[in-house]
Amino acid sequence: MRDTRESRLLLVLLVAIAFALITVDIRGGEDSPLDGARSAAAAVFGPVENGVAAAVDPVDNAVDAVRDSSGRSSRISELERENAELKQQLGSKDATRARARELDKLLKTAGAGQYRVKGAQVIAIGAAQGFSWTVTIDAGANDGIERDMTVINGDGLVGRVTTVGPSTSTVLLACDPDFTVGTRLEKSSELGFASGQGNRPMQVQLLNGKAHVKKGLRLVTFGSQADKPFVPGVPVGTITKVDRAGGGLTRTVEVTPFVGFTKLDIVGVVIQGPRKDPRDSVLPAGPKPIPTVTVTMTPSGNPSQSPPSSLDGQEEVR
Repeated sequence: MRDTRESRLLLVLLVAIAFALITVDIRGGEDSPLDGARSAAAAVFGPVENGVAAAVDPVDNAVDAVRDSSGRSSRISELERENAELKQQLGSKDATRARARELDKLLKTAGAGQYRVKGAQVIAIGAAQGFSWTVTIDAGANDGIERDMTVINGDGLVGRVTTVGPSTSTVLLACDPDFTVGTRLEKSSELGFASGQGNRPMQVQLLNGKAHVKKGLRLVTFGSQADKPFVPGVPVGTITKVDRAGGGLTRTVEVTPFVGFTKLDIVGVVIQGPRKDPRDSVLPAGPKPIPTVTVTMTPSGNPSQSPPSSLDGQEEVR
């Protein structure tokens, strides 16, 4: 439309009419004479408004999603961090409980043998000295540790101290091929020497070639002079294989150690040995023997039971 005098007059007239209609509508309130016209306009233009709104909503939603994405991302990161912290706390609690059990077993073993021990934790495996089976513990000269002290845990003999630093020490494990310890067989007190064989069972040479031994019997340390490097009475292991008597001066048996050398954690270094040899008292209570019942036929044909075997269900080799 061209900007002429007539167009200006028309614009002023339309504005005046609009103000007049607004005034009439406001004064009429709920009974406004324009309600009918308003309803008709809503019926005509309502679908158009809804269509425009539907077309614009995805854009609005996308804008809102972009606006809120940074907040959700930070919340997800926060939840992931809290989840990791909870897992770490649960793991640390499990580790703490496991160490508490190990420490409790160690204290019970030390109490049974009357050993005075210094608790320590295994912090590394291997050593600069080139031993194939060694561990490093977090206790040293500052804690009263000396070379050639016996090292135990709640299960039995772990090894002996070979090198001492101010705050750490190296322990040669009983399974190392260079490790040898004097042993005493339970009940019969037969003496021998146990040597490590790495992942295989320890090998024990009994000094008595005619000693009566059987599977399941256990051995403890014999002890050394002045309790170095070994205090007496520490559980070593259980006999799992016996060689046949060959008339030699010695006899060889295989012994499975009580200690699991691949899963060491809490250990104790024996600072002071017992006043009296504990002999077999540190060994855990063995399983109750199951008597062996044999049936024999009498001349009358009636079966009779013989008394339980004296072997207590274990194989004896002479």
